[in-house]
Formats: sequence, structure tokens, C-alpha cells
Amino acid sequence: MASRTLVSVEEYLRTSYRPDCDYVDGEIVERNVGELDHSDLQSEIVVYFRSRTKKLGVFAYVEQRVQVSPTRFRIPDVCVLTSKPPDQIFRTPPFIVIEILSKDDRISQMQERIDDYLNFGVPYVWMIDRRTRRAWIHTKAGSQESKDGILRTENPAIELPLPEIFDALE
Repeated sequence: MASRTLVSVEEYLRTSYRPDCDYVDGEIVERNVGELDHSDLQSEIVVYFRSRTKKLGVFAYVEQRVQVSPTRFRIPDVCVLTSKPPDQIFRTPPFIVIEILSKDDRISQMQERIDDYLNFGVPYVWMIDRRTRRAWIHTKAGSQESKDGILRTENPAIELPLPEIFDALE
């Protein structure tokens, strides 16, 4: 049986990883990133929100460290906040966390990430699969697929029209 090297929170926070890694209970966990399709969709979503910052009253960030518990840090693809963050590391729940599926992502790993976000208090976790053009909305009340391709929130009401986003990528 292989032994694991555990890293302290302090060591994780003072180390730069390229790309940045999640930190889960002492382990450094690499994320599936780096492919054009993933990056393209991620960029288009951030541009969508950033171009509507004043209208929607939101702020969008890419690959931002979020401390979801004392011993867990996640790096979502996109975070959307309703106010400017006070710190370099987010320690209060974003309003929306968006995860874009990579071809190597596994459902069990994604579910653990979703659970971390929801348990931390993130009201909306959106998961998008570019290859199938499908998306899911996860909340404490449950999960559902967005059949019309529009991801929505309440209080405040925000919409991300995926057909428009996907069309911009073609």
C-alpha cells in the first residue's frame, strides 16, 4: 500500500501550483483543466458575467481559491458573487459556483465537489457539460437538469443562457 504525503493548510497556502490544485483534508488534489474546449467555455461565461456586472450586480472570477471548510479548499472554474470579495481567498460562500466538466471528470469526484460547495453554503452550483450541451443546477433542495439550457437563480434573479454562450463559441 502506497503512503500519502499530507500537507498542512499553511504549506498549501504558501505554495503556488500550476495549475492551482484543490486541497482536501491534507492532500493536494489535481484538477482536470487545460484543454481548449474547457478554457473557451470558461472564458465565455466570465465575459458574459463581467460585461453585465453593473446590470446584474455580480462579480465573476476564474479559478479562485475557496475555503469550503477548515481543511478543504476548492478551485471552481468560475465563481459569481453579489459583492466584491474582501480577501484574496474566498472564505464566504459565492452566490454561484460553476464547474465545467472535462472529459476525464468522474461523477463521484464531481459530486464530492458539489457537496462541499452546498455544505459550505453556496446557494447555486451549476455543472456544465460542453460536449453534450447539458447543464445541471444543484441546490440544497436537490438537483435538476436545465432542460431549456438556461441556468437560473432567485434572489437575485440571474440567468445564464447556455444556447447563446455555446453559439458564441462556434
